[in-house]
Amino acid sequence: LSTITQLGRCKAVLGYDQMVFMPSMAAPERGAQLSALAALIHEKSTDSKLLNSIKEAQRELESPNKQDMDKSRLVEIELESFTKQARVPSELAAKAASLQASAHAAWVQAREKDDFAMFAPALKDCFQTAKDIADAKRNKHAESQTLYAEMLDEFEKGMSPERIDAIFQEIESALVPLIARVMASPNKPSLKPLQGTFPIDAQKKLSETIVSNLGFDVTKGRIDVSVHPFTTSFSPKDVRITSRFKDDDFYPGLKGTIHEGGHAMYEQNLGPSPTSIDTALSMGTHESQSLFWERHVGMSRAFWKWATPIVKETFENYDSTPEEIYSAVNNVSKGYIRVEADELTYPLHVILRYGIEKELIEGTLAIDDVPNRWNERMKAFLDLDVPSDAKGCLQDVHWSAMAIGYFPTYLIGSATAAQLAYYCSKDIPNMFDQIEKGEFGTIKSWLTDKVHRHGRRYKSLDALLEAQLGEPLNPQYFIKYLTDKYTDLYKLD
Repeated sequence: LSTITQLGRCKAVLGYDQMVFMPSMAAPERGAQLSALAALIHEKSTDSKLLNSIKEAQRELESPNKQDMDKSRLVEIELESFTKQARVPSELAAKAASLQASAHAAWVQAREKDDFAMFAPALKDCFQTAKDIADAKRNKHAESQTLYAEMLDEFEKGMSPERIDAIFQEIESALVPLIARVMASPNKPSLKPLQGTFPIDAQKKLSETIVSNLGFDVTKGRIDVSVHPFTTSFSPKDVRITSRFKDDDFYPGLKGTIHEGGHAMYEQNLGPSPTSIDTALSMGTHESQSLFWERHVGMSRAFWKWATPIVKETFENYDSTPEEIYSAVNNVSKGYIRVEADELTYPLHVILRYGIEKELIEGTLAIDDVPNRWNERMKAFLDLDVPSDAKGCLQDVHWSAMAIGYFPTYLIGSATAAQLAYYCSKDIPNMFDQIEKGEFGTIKSWLTDKVHRHGRRYKSLDALLEAQLGEPLNPQYFIKYLTDKYTDLYKLD
């Protein structure tokens, strides 16, 4: 199992290099390298010797004097993983790895040219290959397990499409009228604190200073620049994050770095074993960690009372107050780009993508019709006319990586972050006083205790929350957080 983990980390190194440093002409060779590694990992992951070892461990653990909860859970995880991987032919696994490299290159080129048609053939192949893999993995005897349900299970174990639909509907029903009230309010924050000229090198320094203070250990990681911000872990002692910066607005780069720093702190504080039990529970859990820091810490009044002096030291002649910056970073506006969306309209961006990929998998939408459907949904949700493919359906990397079923985890993470923040503030009554002083250690330790250290010891996010907080995922905390915050900021009462 350790060898498989280390090979996976080698594959992650190649993937990180591809996204950050690799020359564009190297895509075919990188695809071959990733394909070879994927084939080797698949071979070892489906080796009958491994299955025999897992079953032997399972038999040993059934003995009354050999019971060990961690080992039992590890065996359960690995047996399920082996069974699913063994159902996927080696040729299909290798094809998927190679396709990811070529599809990513096609996505980058199509985005640069603002031409979805350039990406459409690769995207068709991505969706078909993802469907083939899901079809191979799912239990054919479980008639209720649809292809899309199988794909969702890869990213958010134990969260059914029906539960996601119910959660999303609850959030959408509450936020649509709230957004309308906010947009109609005359009390709009000034964006002046975010406007100006901000040297990129200075922004990088600011981002590293702040994320290090929050708890990201730079001796066990690094920060780079990429087209799409992301986090990659090669081990708890080597976690990489990337961001992107704009020279006319310092906040998007800082927000992105704090967000990715939340992901990275989760990875840096998982258990040390190179086995699956000490990996992240789910993508929704992962996203809750990034959004906890980005929103519930980094977008709070208390945070800007602490951070404003650092901003003033970084940028010459910067003179905005903490309250002015707080108001500006929480401004609500209708935009095209998901990763730049404010927290109030962000859920609609996720619901849009969730609906489209669900239709594509179910066969009710053709790949060639994605731009039109995307634009229709943006008009219906946010009353926006999408001006280009680059600002519409080509903005995200996920589908080129065959991460289909990933998008809903962003909104699951949003709701989870709010629930964690509520309980954190109950357990640490002076939480915001600590933030105002730049003291983040107790908050980080609370998250490590409640989330990080458990890895995959729980079977689902709901199970983790039930055990650690006393109730499963409840979107009402998210709804209340947004309602209270924006009612106050926009003076809606």
